[in-house]
Amino acid sequence: MSNVLSERQRDDLHRAMLDYLNTAGFLKTFEQFKAETAPLEYEPEDDQRMKGLLIKKWTSVIRLQKKIMDLESRLAQALQEMAQTSTMPLGYSKRNDPDWLPASGPPKHNLTSHRGKVNAVTFHPLYSVIVSASDDSTMKVWDWETGSLEQTIHGHTKRVSDCEFDSKGTQLVSASYDLFIKLWAVDNGYKNFATLRGHNHSISSVRFLPGDDRVVSASRDATIRIWDIATNHCIRTLSNHSDWVRCAIPNVDGQYLVTCCSDHTAQVIELSSGKTKTELRGHDNAVQAAVFVPRMSAPAIGELIMHKTGAAAPTLTVNAGLAYVVTASRDQKIKIWDAVHGTCLHTLVGHDGWVNGLAFHPNGRYMLSAADDGSIRIWELKTGRCVRKLETGEQFLSSLSWGRQTTETNATDTSTNTTATPKLINVIAAGCWDYTVKIWMP
Repeated sequence: MSNVLSERQRDDLHRAMLDYLNTAGFLKTFEQFKAETAPLEYEPEDDQRMKGLLIKKWTSVIRLQKKIMDLESRLAQALQEMAQTSTMPLGYSKRNDPDWLPASGPPKHNLTSHRGKVNAVTFHPLYSVIVSASDDSTMKVWDWETGSLEQTIHGHTKRVSDCEFDSKGTQLVSASYDLFIKLWAVDNGYKNFATLRGHNHSISSVRFLPGDDRVVSASRDATIRIWDIATNHCIRTLSNHSDWVRCAIPNVDGQYLVTCCSDHTAQVIELSSGKTKTELRGHDNAVQAAVFVPRMSAPAIGELIMHKTGAAAPTLTVNAGLAYVVTASRDQKIKIWDAVHGTCLHTLVGHDGWVNGLAFHPNGRYMLSAADDGSIRIWELKTGRCVRKLETGEQFLSSLSWGRQTTETNATDTSTNTTATPKLINVIAAGCWDYTVKIWMP
């Protein structure tokens, strides 16, 4: 040890060890070690500089070890990405890589301008535009490419809880705790052209139904309402739940809704009859989010079931977008359900806070979740394992969204019957309680 430490460093180490032995109550060892280190002078009550020093140094070493492991993991991931990129053909870009996943590390942009927590984010289906909804009663329009603020939308008087673009990007719908649903003309400077009235309590969510001529809303008044945009009238009220309905999300063809509620349940509702087709019961707290599994992800869920049970996945109506449902809850769990029979197929465990947001990777193999533990977790669907964890630096995440798929046609031959080809947008947005929107992109 004399070759490593100077005499003064050695004496300080011995004093720190004596302080630890004395403080921890190892008095016999303390007396023996003190005798062996003589003539070193040490009295516990006199040497305040050494109080708890060994413990502080030890915890510092553990923190440094964790940091080194994290940096080594990031380096290995960066080297792997560089190796993959070097083998890609000329013109390759992560921007259109169908298998891109966000890397651990800070987001590309932190969008700051809101004066309250951000409750929802929605991507424009065609342009590099997102809209965020906030507790400050406003929505903000951003360019996610540059991170610049383009416009602030005023009109609501209380928390804006949700918002969504229609499939063409010409309309924006928003829901608020002021009991109003508002529609905004995107091409006319986001001018408010309709206000829908009828709910008796805070409105939790609002979504366009396929066809974009109707919207569906969920509210704390325990109802789900269907609205006709042309007349601004509520054409149907559903009372399938008896408590606060947190969301009502349509499937791909609009025949079914999946809802979630503070009563710890979710439901699959047939829209034509208004009847509950399936009740999903198994969470131990309020269900914060519920979504239908996209068709692209159904095969991976089938692999998960086969891996877990050894049996083939049940034959479900995948083509109708009614195979599986995923729910996220305040019980810190994510559950995957058979949407037809109401059976819980698998539970994803890992978050340490309320799970508030869910988003599927366009390649169908992964799902992302956001929670109040400040993390975004990436789950491999075929194994049910968390393969990556993104630390955001913010304690509470309220929402999560992946950039939509758009289409682009072959402009050189418009006279032929050319099928549009999908174009993937690799960008993720999360709404946070620290008043920001965080953006991840290549």
